[in-house]
Amino acid sequence: MSDNQTSSLKSYIDSATGTVQSTLGSLTGNTADQAKGDVTKDHAAAEKDASHTIGKIGPYAVSSSGGISSDDPRRTEGSYDQTMGSAKEAVGGLFGAEGLKKEGQQQNAQGKGTEAEGQLSDYGHGLKDRVGGTVGGLAAGITGDNEKQQEQQLKHDDAKTKQRSAEHDIQKQADA
Repeated sequence: MSDNQTSSLKSYIDSATGTVQSTLGSLTGNTADQAKGDVTKDHAAAEKDASHTIGKIGPYAVSSSGGISSDDPRRTEGSYDQTMGSAKEAVGGLFGAEGLKKEGQQQNAQGKGTEAEGQLSDYGHGLKDRVGGTVGGLAAGITGDNEKQQEQQLKHDDAKTKQRSAEHDIQKQADA
């Protein structure tokens, strides 16, 4: 992985390194080592945040590493059903149409389930393909096949974006 790409694993390693360095500096009274360890930990935290950053436009996501993915269609379908269900529920409540209100509640609940299925699918496929890209990239690196290694890195980055997109939407729903 090149130095200009974010990596959760690298951020964890850097954080641990910074903690050890800071602790040793503190124990030995070396403030320079302690400060250097603190800087390393801060850099690791920023790298971890960048590793989890994505931009979403509709059903498409782009990550800081350049990965691109599109959402499972069930995510969009579920979101649409939730919107339509909520609208029916509101109109039914406004006009006292209990049948329309119940239909809206049912469509909204069904939409939540459909969207969750899509999110889980994207998360699972993202995780699987991310590991596959990493392993494939390592194998290509060992054999010296730079073209295959770049191909596998792209697979990893796109899969990471798919996984992070699902995580982003799940967290957004949890925060709501």
